[in-house]
Amino acid sequence: MLTDEEKHALLGIARGAVLQAFRAQTSPPELPGGQGGGVTVPESLNRPGGAFVTIRHHGELRGCIGYIESLLPLSKVVAEVAEKAAFHDPRFQPLTAREAGEIALEVSILSPLIVVKSVEDIRVGYHGLLIEQGLARGLLLPQVALEYGWNREQFLEHTARKAGLPEDAWRDPSTTLFIFTADIVREEIHA
Repeated sequence: MLTDEEKHALLGIARGAVLQAFRAQTSPPELPGGQGGGVTVPESLNRPGGAFVTIRHHGELRGCIGYIESLLPLSKVVAEVAEKAAFHDPRFQPLTAREAGEIALEVSILSPLIVVKSVEDIRVGYHGLLIEQGLARGLLLPQVALEYGWNREQFLEHTARKAGLPEDAWRDPSTTLFIFTADIVREEIHA
C-alpha cells in the first residue's frame, strides 16, 4: 500500500513530466523536485518496478502507457510513462496545451507477475491481467474490468483482443496468462 507521501509524490511526478514536456524540452523529462519542481521524492520510490499512467480528459480516456516491469526507479518510470501517455499513445493525438489543464491523472504501481494456474484464480477488479501467445502480448489493469462491468470471461476476452488475438485465445494451451495487483492513486477530476 502506498503512503500519502508516496501518492502525492507519484501524482506530482506524473503531472510535472507532462507539463515539462510542454516546455519544449528535447531530452526526457527531469524529475520534479530536482530543479525547483517542488515535489519531494521519497526514498521508497527509488526502488525498481513497473507502473502505468492513465490520462483522462473530462472523464474520457486520453492516454495510457506503462511498463510491466522495469529496472529503473519507480519515480523515473512514472515520469517517463506519463510523458509517453500524454504524447505517444498511438490511439490518440498528442495532448494539447489547452487540454493539459483539464486532465486527471491516475498512476498504477504494479506488483510482480504471477502465472495463472487456473482462470478461477482471477479475481475481477482485484487482479490485472496479462496474456501472452508467441510475440503477442496484451495487458489490462485491474480497474478496467470494473469500469466496464465485465465478468471474468469478458475480462479474458478483452485482454486477448488487446493483444491482437482472437477472443478465445486464453483457452489455447500455448497461451500464458499472468495476474498482478496494482496500487492505484488518482487525481481529482480537473474541469
